[in-house]
Amino acid sequence: MIGAQLREQLATIVGPEHLLGPERRYEHDASLSRGVRAKPDAVVRPETTEQVAQVVRACCRHGVPVVPRGGGTGFAGGAVATSGGVVLALERMTRVRSFDPLLWRMEAEAGLTTRDVQRLARENGLLFGPDPGAAEESQIGGNVATNAGGPHALKYGTTGSWVTGVEAVVAPGDVVRFGGPYRKDVSGYDLRGLLIGSEGTLGVITAVWLRFVPRPEESLPVVALYPGAVEGAAAVRRVLGSGIVAAALDYLDTATVAAAGTAMPVDSPHGFALLAELDGSAEEVERQRAPLLAALEPDAHDVHLPDPDALWRWREGVSLAVAAQRGGKLSEDVVVPVEHLAEAVDGITDIGRRYQLPACSWGHAADGNLHATFMIDPDDHAEIERAEEAAGEVFAMTDRLGGSVSGEHGVGLLKREHVGRRWSEHEHALQLAVKRAFDPENLMNPGKKLRA
Repeated sequence: MIGAQLREQLATIVGPEHLLGPERRYEHDASLSRGVRAKPDAVVRPETTEQVAQVVRACCRHGVPVVPRGGGTGFAGGAVATSGGVVLALERMTRVRSFDPLLWRMEAEAGLTTRDVQRLARENGLLFGPDPGAAEESQIGGNVATNAGGPHALKYGTTGSWVTGVEAVVAPGDVVRFGGPYRKDVSGYDLRGLLIGSEGTLGVITAVWLRFVPRPEESLPVVALYPGAVEGAAAVRRVLGSGIVAAALDYLDTATVAAAGTAMPVDSPHGFALLAELDGSAEEVERQRAPLLAALEPDAHDVHLPDPDALWRWREGVSLAVAAQRGGKLSEDVVVPVEHLAEAVDGITDIGRRYQLPACSWGHAADGNLHATFMIDPDDHAEIERAEEAAGEVFAMTDRLGGSVSGEHGVGLLKREHVGRRWSEHEHALQLAVKRAFDPENLMNPGKKLRA
């Protein structure tokens, strides 16, 4: 519990109307289906970086944890106040501080939604490459804090690839800025890069400098369907080996297509699906069209050229369609070297069979990024327990294949115990040293990201 003195200070900083009690919507993020829920002692909604700094300063003086929160769309429990303390909700910090379309750059506050960043870029003939899910709700600060990805990360990279500068508040309440409106900076250690993907454990990201590129003139999606994962993974390697610069190369395994394929904008989809896309100038797309089809067609029983908007709208709904099969799902984001994609896909199916759970996976094939999923009855506690055990086996399999327990969803609380399974003692110590350098009292989102 926080004391009356701190509560009064917080109300003075942000205004009484923006100091909230433990409201239910701030007790969880998108990991609620996994049972991750906790009541914060208070919720503070600042409007400016200076207010964030004052809140952090006050909390640090009183030894109270601070949990930054964006749109609450994370799957790993990273925005849940599991140690109590103050949830710092950044939803009011939505200003675009500067936007220079002719210089392809923007400075935006952390609470601006991802969709608004994408829209502003598009309206000015530009592209912001990252396309994580839940873009209407997710906020750019949270995307940077988790280094969120998406289908088009193959060509355009994850969110961090588009960040040239970060403003943050670090303990005990100081505002720091690393990088800025420039693309090159080797004058010091890459502290900007440390904050990207740090999940609020090093500081509260309050604003970011983003870069853009000119919007592609044309795009060409292709859907290819195969008998199974082995044939589909072989096609992935052909695409990569051909030198084709695909914007996206996603996959859906046979069970996912069966669960979600009814609305796929192609005729009678079945089997293992690859969703590829080319983009660029009309000339570039046309030049790469034949090589892409040549790489995809061997072993495929169907190849389609759907409408791009319809395809990606459908792709955004795959997770919900899978969850609807039995009312719930437990899904884990893992990544393996791309040469082990088929082995990982089939391994997830085998794990589900052993635990008597319908299993499927989909994800970003060329990145080796899989969303390993077990379909469950959310009211069946025995099933939920089996699914958690099955997820542990997925992590163990990922480790055997030389992969990582998170490709794009972050670590948060749920994966913390699985992080660093392959780190040496010294490697783990270096990670902890970074945390302690930024946050010596362990008050910034404690209990997340790393095992202390």
